[in-house]
Amino acid sequence: MTMGFKVRALLVTVLMLLILETEAGGECGRTPIGSAAASLSPCLGATRNVKAKVPPACCARVVALLSTAPRCLCAVLLSPLAKQANINPATAITIPKRCNIRNRPAGKKCGRYTLP
Repeated sequence: MTMGFKVRALLVTVLMLLILETEAGGECGRTPIGSAAASLSPCLGATRNVKAKVPPACCARVVALLSTAPRCLCAVLLSPLAKQANINPATAITIPKRCNIRNRPAGKKCGRYTLP
């Protein structure tokens, strides 16, 4: 094998791994984190004020997200997108409880926060 062939083979392997990683997604599965965050837009007001009423549309989206990709909610709350949107993670983490979601992952850590 020539050195050029080995370098090309290595590059192809690295590209394939990157493509597979992109397709597999992260905490949100195949859904890009930006799309998952956008789906939670009805929750925006409730992420800034712990006393704000959580809209039913928000609760429905959180239930759907927790049932399909439970770790995705945490990933969204800790993402740079959430920071750019001025989301308060300490307040946002309370939304599943404020929605009275029975099957929420209470007690699970999300960064430095714990789901109530």
